[in-house]
Amino acid sequence: MDLKQIHELIKVVNKSNIGEISIEDKDGKVTIKQKEAPVVTVAQPVSTPQVYNVTPQAPAAVQAASAPQTTAPATVKTDNLITIKSPMIGTFYRKSSPDKPSFVEVGDEVSIGKVVCIIEAMKLFNEIESEVSGKIVKVLVENASPVEYDQPLFLVEPA
Repeated sequence: MDLKQIHELIKVVNKSNIGEISIEDKDGKVTIKQKEAPVVTVAQPVSTPQVYNVTPQAPAAVQAASAPQTTAPATVKTDNLITIKSPMIGTFYRKSSPDKPSFVEVGDEVSIGKVVCIIEAMKLFNEIESEVSGKIVKVLVENASPVEYDQPLFLVEPA
């Protein structure tokens, strides 16, 4: 079988629903497999509490809506806070490995370029660096949770 015939076979397989084809002749054997469709995982959107105008009457509602890992006070004034957002879709990790400490905790000071988390996308672990200097006020996503592009991850009080 010559190269031209192999290319024609590839075109036929790509246009059809054939998953795999094997052809054997006196010169050898050719197996052509259709690319597997990418696995698309649809995750429920992670709801992050949006607290803009917190009044003293509502601390119980804010406390109930906050993530269990955060230790921020119930009333967080967000008018001067900067949000660190996810630059990609993936899985959010606060630690480099299960036995290591978190990159940042509530109350930690961060500077520009400091790694604040890791987002795994397609088996690649991407370190996410802070683009602002300040103090971490709130962690908005739980460890090992799926995140979307541009989803808020941290609230930072600028220095």
